[in-house]
Amino acid sequence: MSVQPTITEKEQPSTSDLPAGDGLKAGLKNRHLSMIAIGGVIGAGLFIGSGSGIAAAGPGILISYALVGVMVVLVMRMLGEMAAADPSSGSFSAYADRALGRWAGFSIGWLYWFFWVVVMAVEATAGAVILEGWVPAVPQWAWALIVMVVLTATNLASVGSYGEFEFWFAGIKVVAIAAFIVIGGLAVLGVLPGSDHEATGLTHLTAHGGFLPNGPGAILTGVLLVVFSFMGSEIVTLAAGESAQPQRAVAKATNSVIWRIAVFYLGSIFVVVTLLPWDDKAILEDGSYVAALNTIGIPHAGQIMNVIVLTAVLSCLNSGLYTASRMAFSLGRRGDAPQSFARTTARGVPRAAILASVAFGFLAVFFNYKWTDTVFAFLLNASGAVALFVWLVICCTQLRMRRIILRENPEKLIVRMWLFPYLTWATIAMITFVLAYMLTDHAARRQLVFSGLVAALVVAVALLRERRGSNRNDKDLRPQGR
Repeated sequence: MSVQPTITEKEQPSTSDLPAGDGLKAGLKNRHLSMIAIGGVIGAGLFIGSGSGIAAAGPGILISYALVGVMVVLVMRMLGEMAAADPSSGSFSAYADRALGRWAGFSIGWLYWFFWVVVMAVEATAGAVILEGWVPAVPQWAWALIVMVVLTATNLASVGSYGEFEFWFAGIKVVAIAAFIVIGGLAVLGVLPGSDHEATGLTHLTAHGGFLPNGPGAILTGVLLVVFSFMGSEIVTLAAGESAQPQRAVAKATNSVIWRIAVFYLGSIFVVVTLLPWDDKAILEDGSYVAALNTIGIPHAGQIMNVIVLTAVLSCLNSGLYTASRMAFSLGRRGDAPQSFARTTARGVPRAAILASVAFGFLAVFFNYKWTDTVFAFLLNASGAVALFVWLVICCTQLRMRRIILRENPEKLIVRMWLFPYLTWATIAMITFVLAYMLTDHAARRQLVFSGLVAALVVAVALLRERRGSNRNDKDLRPQGR
């Protein structure tokens, strides 16, 4: 069967039309994609990392979350415009390949893959810590191994298995946060049945040094602490390529990202800072959500939150493996990775891409146990700023992809970026400012420097490959003498 090239991946046919063994399958149902879209924006970082943000910025952390939320909404709108026009397993990497050049697609694809395989190691270790606390007889390294093996087997079975696991993982997160907001809201008003928590209203927002107790600059410090907890919103655009109605799924996810961020991030953090004084030591010692549940009087709050965090960790690990493998698959299809990565089983699973991704994840877990403060610390710092690099590339890509789509397939522009190109340029300026501000913070500066060095190395490799390919083509076109 003859398949026409798409506007982003000339070598990759449409995933829904590929015969068995030649490509991915449309194995994700609408309910899977809906929950991936909702749960993808809720990472373990929201539960674990929010305490440090509150301690740094006070109630003003709400502004930090709002600023990053606006940035993510705009980036997702741009990505949604491109993904709805041409769903692809490579998502923004494939679009960058088309709009900015092969070097850009190669670079951002491999950086994104690197980011997620490191995240896999972090999440596997975090999950192992919780599980070892419940079953001390099994060592921590064994729990990390068990978790990764189980989720690898799930991803190897079929994309439907990944979708089903993620549906329930994300569902638990959504229900947990929704329940937290409702229960916490009732406690703030002093009307929670069975609780003697006094109504605090909005007093904690201003009663302890004001809304910005550490000054306006703390808002930007808060931005640096919370920005990376939003990474994962873009996963639905990769997953859409393996659904029966990818355009509809992308459009729906893009349009709903505003309320998802408003409810799950701003809503839950608002409950925390109204229930507790921002300078309560329990926020850092126990975690912001556990501290909030304890002050309400919820029994076994710590264990309840451990179950929720474990679910978030497993969800992130599951999605990390899926995302890394699909990016590797796309790179393989475009000739930017080993060709074996582009081969799929009869079930439409890119087995080699999955195994290569999880192998690096296992290696990173080993580094975490063997050389935590050296090799693994470097991996963490080297992947720390990749999220911002990805968002910046999405913005730059969309500037050019809009013209390409209008020229080649204008009828596919069913999702449009608002106020194009002004909001696109404004978002580029916002991301650039955050990257520049990272230089003023010691921990963030290390992440930016190491991530920048790795990015520069990957770009150099991409440009070298492109130059060699160009030289080879020139040689092939040169007249041959007898």
